[in-house]
Amino acid sequence: MELRKRKVCVFTGTRADYGLLSGLIRRIADNGKLELQVIASGTHLSQTHGYTVNEIRKDGVFINAEVNMPLGSDRPGAVLASMAAVLDGLGDVLGKLQPDLVVILGDRYEAFCAATAATLFTIPIAHIHGGEITEGAIDDCFRHAITKMSHLHFTSAEPYRERVIQMGEQPERVFNVGALGVDNVVRTKRMSREELGTRLDFTFHAPTFLITYHPVTLDSQTGTRALEQLLLALDQFEEASLLFTMPNADPGNEAIRRMILDYCSNKPDRAKCAESLGRQNYVNAMRHSKLVIGNSSSGIIEAPAVGVPTVNIGIRQKGRIRAASVIDCGERWEEIAAAIRIGTSDSFLERIRNMKLPYGNGTAAERIERIIEQSDPRALRIKTFRDIAERP
Repeated sequence: MELRKRKVCVFTGTRADYGLLSGLIRRIADNGKLELQVIASGTHLSQTHGYTVNEIRKDGVFINAEVNMPLGSDRPGAVLASMAAVLDGLGDVLGKLQPDLVVILGDRYEAFCAATAATLFTIPIAHIHGGEITEGAIDDCFRHAITKMSHLHFTSAEPYRERVIQMGEQPERVFNVGALGVDNVVRTKRMSREELGTRLDFTFHAPTFLITYHPVTLDSQTGTRALEQLLLALDQFEEASLLFTMPNADPGNEAIRRMILDYCSNKPDRAKCAESLGRQNYVNAMRHSKLVIGNSSSGIIEAPAVGVPTVNIGIRQKGRIRAASVIDCGERWEEIAAAIRIGTSDSFLERIRNMKLPYGNGTAAERIERIIEQSDPRALRIKTFRDIAERP
């Protein structure tokens, strides 16, 4: 008798997590022992944020369900209302799809909603990117809460695996597989500077800076003040082309979004902002840039794999493991400008030429797929806490 395929449901709530999950989604779809399900929610369904659900469809991925998340404003009360809507929608969707396992990546509030809903339905959860620390964002709380609701853990580095175990998770269920972002760098087809420029309607002058700045969610005022300083610093490099990607939907994003739009509209000859570049365009924009600037995790994980230096501003990514190519700086424009000068210097580029990469070699999706295939969701449902006394 032919065994029933196990239904593996992948939840995606943003362009960023889909970009990371896309390779794993493809592998699950091609695995004869697994049946892929995909739930799209969050900013994927927002016109303001580029309606990136279309990027999923363009990849030929069938979306089993869409769960709307109203984004009336970025105030905490409105975010709570959005979370309530996602939880309500997931209740209907999970009841119909009845997956054997739910795959969730990261630390955003949409991911927390997906984990909460799966927990109430007693569906085992496979969590990707647990154990990390980002001290400048409320995401830390969501990430660690998702870890405690999850049954399989796929971390991006060994210290993160150890931290998940420290949180009471059983070691045999915690796997250091590397980062899916490194997979993207390895497998994304190279495009010429001219081809990419035509796609984006953007001229990659030398140097080009790729800039992503997100809200610092522990202090809603810090983000706008720091962005003002970043823009002042960029004005010191009038020879550079500036390609901005827009912020995520965290509280405080609306003011940041307006500031970036105003800045680019006043400098159309050298600055452009894009709501969503898409995975292929983003990786290639990184390849053709002199520097990655901002406070995004992509500057910590993907940029070093490309070999491009990062200027990481402020505390949003504080606590993450860094490659030698990441230059941390404060939020004053003088500090940012000094970091940019270091990152674009020949001596710095020579120093990082053979640096060690902390986030794996680009095989994370393959390893996650294999472990999911070999796991028994029925056995995963039983979860025990590993106490400190049990450790050697």
